[in-house]
Amino acid sequence: MIIVDTALRRREAEGRPIKVGMVGAGFQGKGIALQILDSTSGMELCAIACRRLEQAVDAFRQAGREAIVCDAQAALEDAISAGRPAVTEDALALATAAGLDAIIEVTGSVEYAAQAVLAAINAGKHVVHMNAELDGTVGPILKVKADHAGVIYTFSDGDQPGVQMNLYRFVAGLGLKPVLCGNIKGLHDPYRNPTTQEAFAWKWGQKPAMVASFADGTKISFEQAIVANGTGMRVAKRGMIGPDFSGGDPDAPLTPIEMTVSKFLPYLDPAGPGLVDYVVGARPGPGVFVLGATDHPVQKHYLNLYKLGTGPYYCFYTPYHLCHFEVPTSVARAVLFDDATLAPAGPPTVGVIATAKKDLAAGELIEEFGGYQVYGVAENMDAIRREQLLPIGLSLGCRLARSIAKDAVLTVEDVVRPPDRLVDSLYAEQERYFCGSRSSSSPDLSREMGGA
Repeated sequence: MIIVDTALRRREAEGRPIKVGMVGAGFQGKGIALQILDSTSGMELCAIACRRLEQAVDAFRQAGREAIVCDAQAALEDAISAGRPAVTEDALALATAAGLDAIIEVTGSVEYAAQAVLAAINAGKHVVHMNAELDGTVGPILKVKADHAGVIYTFSDGDQPGVQMNLYRFVAGLGLKPVLCGNIKGLHDPYRNPTTQEAFAWKWGQKPAMVASFADGTKISFEQAIVANGTGMRVAKRGMIGPDFSGGDPDAPLTPIEMTVSKFLPYLDPAGPGLVDYVVGARPGPGVFVLGATDHPVQKHYLNLYKLGTGPYYCFYTPYHLCHFEVPTSVARAVLFDDATLAPAGPPTVGVIATAKKDLAAGELIEEFGGYQVYGVAENMDAIRREQLLPIGLSLGCRLARSIAKDAVLTVEDVVRPPDRLVDSLYAEQERYFCGSRSSSSPDLSREMGGA
């Protein structure tokens, strides 16, 4: 989006910066804060809400700003109006504070994030997030609510789903049919947990469970699910194809991404809705790729001349994803151009289901993404509804109602959930909105789980 920098410089020259609040100040949040405060013209990070207040203070301090602590919404709004950096523990106060154009949500939570995002939408603010877990669970209904409120709800540039969507739009703009959106991984082991990933996590200043969710497949399942929901694509099978060219060795030489295409050929259908998937052990990693198709002989001749091969499928890729560096671009696209980087395009087509990481005992608590109990697997929504499978985004905080064998997928009847959660209400509303009259093939998950 090269036009964004020009538009932001214009806002800077006019003295009308985009005013932003952020919910979350962890690893990515601090990077976003630094990027806006130090490197983004025409945008002002006014306030940060964080459950650990010292992290929000540190996010401003690393960019040479001292923030004031605001305990009440009125004080927060006064600080925003006066141009004084502010921090608060109250995410809802920030989400609804006057004077802000957009909210960036970057917590990685589901219930907490759902409350903040919904409050921001209801307050008429654009929402830019890096929360594939929230989006892959209740994103479609949040998008409906954002549309009704006249605001943008979007995932961000920089992270792999946003990079895929940008590449998807590029390929489609060339006149090719995108038939697969892919993610490139260095490792996939569904049994990784916070203990196995602890050393790596501390090396990079991240949380062990978060890093474990990258390794065990939960994160990539959510990432590809939200790409599917933004494009109408599907998965070829439960868990995706995920060819592994590493031989189980993350240090093995990487295979060029063009050489991995053959593994997907039996599943590709240019007349179909397209697929989302991933590959392990390919280069350029950790980038993304899109396979595009055309049967036009002249265009195929040109593509062959330009070194993309003879077709019928052509591999386009972006060799990196730069996460927090590109989030301000998404904010500008939303506020200045009403353009979502990646948002649900309608009904959810793919969800992420909970699968037992080990033998689970009755009464055991499912604690967190990347934890010791479950990992996430991408599945088509028709199968999720037909088999009453448990979305992993609804599983956190639930207790097992019965024992479950390792690698078994959980159903909604296998758990007892906490009462009165917003995310359960939103999921039930999402099912009602998109499924309409319910049938035996489309169960009411809220009712099955004792819904609100």
